[in-house]
Amino acid sequence: MNNTIRKIAIVAFLTFGCFSASTAEAFTASTNIPEAQYPKVDTDRCAHFRIHAPEARDVKVDICGTKYDMTRDADGWWSAVTQPLVVGFHYYFLVVDGVSVIDPASEAFYGCGRMSGGIEIPEDAETAAYYTFNKDIPHGQVRECRYYSDIENAQRRCFVYTPAEYETRTDRRYPVLYLQHGMGEDERGWHQQGRMADILDNQIAAGKCVPMIVVMDYGNCGYIFGARPGETRADFGATFTPIMINELIPFIEKNFRALTDRDNRAMAGLSWGGHETFQTTLYNLDKFSHIGSFSGALFFLADGIDKAYDGVFTDADNFNKRVHTFFLGMGTEEGFGSDRISKALTDAGINNTYFASQGTHHEWLTWRRCLNEFLPLIFKQ
Repeated sequence: MNNTIRKIAIVAFLTFGCFSASTAEAFTASTNIPEAQYPKVDTDRCAHFRIHAPEARDVKVDICGTKYDMTRDADGWWSAVTQPLVVGFHYYFLVVDGVSVIDPASEAFYGCGRMSGGIEIPEDAETAAYYTFNKDIPHGQVRECRYYSDIENAQRRCFVYTPAEYETRTDRRYPVLYLQHGMGEDERGWHQQGRMADILDNQIAAGKCVPMIVVMDYGNCGYIFGARPGETRADFGATFTPIMINELIPFIEKNFRALTDRDNRAMAGLSWGGHETFQTTLYNLDKFSHIGSFSGALFFLADGIDKAYDGVFTDADNFNKRVHTFFLGMGTEEGFGSDRISKALTDAGINNTYFASQGTHHEWLTWRRCLNEFLPLIFKQ
């Protein structure tokens, strides 16, 4: 009996001792609301969650495709520690008695077609420097702008980044990048989850990219495909292109000091936003000369590259003269096919740049890296 008790005591010490040490080495997640001590992230990239739900019978954490059972203590506090997570930003939910909800300790982020919790699993400081706020450089502004759409007969919202010098160099006009979110997200995504302002500020300060205006609008795909009865894949988000061409671009060029020629207009997007980018730009090459797809939802190879987008790729010489930047990127772990598309384009004589984000999936760290690679290429003609 004494040996049995001794063994139990040793196991308990090792189990709870390791947990306590891990908690002591953990730090509050940067994505928490003010003063919230949890979630935490430890040095092994495990996330620690805690919530007070004394009347709940079952609580889980749903993150990165895995649901972790939480353990209740005598005071009604539920806790769980994940396995090591991939670095970067991740949406997550708490599942309380079968109902998926936002962790009240997390800032809210629009993703997955709904408001979501989010947690940043940090990279090392040197690697993350390109999307980290730098107090020693000038910073641009991100403005919330509203305009009226006659097409939709409704108010719309976009966010517009202007570089730091925009306020002082009032005699200068700037090229414009239209930057799109993906399915189940909205116009807030690139600024909040994507950290685009930090990426732009850091690159401009370092002389890596030219100062530019960046416009982030709602791509009419902020829900999950299938939520609207009878909608086809071709219909999903398709109403955005006429709004962009006929209303958004004129609004930006009227209200900001924007250069208005095609050589100074770019468009890029992630996931379904990459699909919308190709749908918008490749049918309107009189208006765009820089194009980027980050993990784009692209399907055109199925019908043959020569038939895609009214045959835009059949005259490679003409395409290469008109399009100054043609960029495709994705994470090595997501299998979205951008590598195959890049090869097919190259085989057809179409100049393009392909970037592989090492070790990342269909997630925001992939798209931050893609934007970081894309920006130095554009507006350099």
